[in-house]
Amino acid sequence: MNSNSSTPRAVLADDERLMREQMRARLAEVWPELQIVAEARNGIEAVQAVREHGPDIVFLDIRMPGLTGVEAARQIAQLDLDDDALLPEIVFVTAYDQYAIEAFEQGAADYVLKPAERERLALTAERLKKRLAARGTADAAASTPIQQLLHRLSAQLNPGSAGYLQWIQASVGSTIQMIPVADVLFFISDEKYTRVQTAQLEALIRKPIKELVDELDPKLFWQIHRSTLVNVHAVAGVARDFRGRQIVSVKGHPEKLEVSRSYAGLFKGM
Repeated sequence: MNSNSSTPRAVLADDERLMREQMRARLAEVWPELQIVAEARNGIEAVQAVREHGPDIVFLDIRMPGLTGVEAARQIAQLDLDDDALLPEIVFVTAYDQYAIEAFEQGAADYVLKPAERERLALTAERLKKRLAARGTADAAASTPIQQLLHRLSAQLNPGSAGYLQWIQASVGSTIQMIPVADVLFFISDEKYTRVQTAQLEALIRKPIKELVDELDPKLFWQIHRSTLVNVHAVAGVARDFRGRQIVSVKGHPEKLEVSRSYAGLFKGM
């Protein structure tokens, strides 16, 4: 994203025009340097605005038509960014305090309760400044990966949603096999297929990573690249190559997996 610019840039998404105007005015008071590069009236427009403008921060109303703020955030987290690009910081704006407390205290994103009060926005601004300054460092990511936070929020918003995948139906040569998800070491996608790798076999499925992320337990599978998910229990270690990139070694398999900058904070202190 726009991490190299001295002027932070943001997208503001809320289906209520008056709320957007209030948020813009309050942000101008507490953070005059912040540039609002686009406004969105729903989740779909928010995703498109992030794609077009590449902001550093996105303010998302949780309850929006088309896509909720959480659904929009999940799509934003799966945008096909360049490997050196960073995902925007997410701030949820909500009138529903029950969605805020436990999940946001994990630190992967911030939240503001409606109506946005100046003092609370000032605190959010200070937190965001620190997070933007820390981007690309070992302290960049919070203790809970953003995908875990989004899964938790989605489950709260949709309590009747289905559970996580337990089996993968995949092609192995000319046969179809049922592979226990717990046996998968990692998933790697290309344009058409996703490779399913276990210690014993390699298989193919027609499902992109951005769909798998929503169907797999985020406590078990971490996204480390826009095209890669790795089983946390299969991580043998993390090292850095000559470019300074983090490289994951996998138990029971010789392949090395690259970690993109957006996910580097998953392995803090490495």
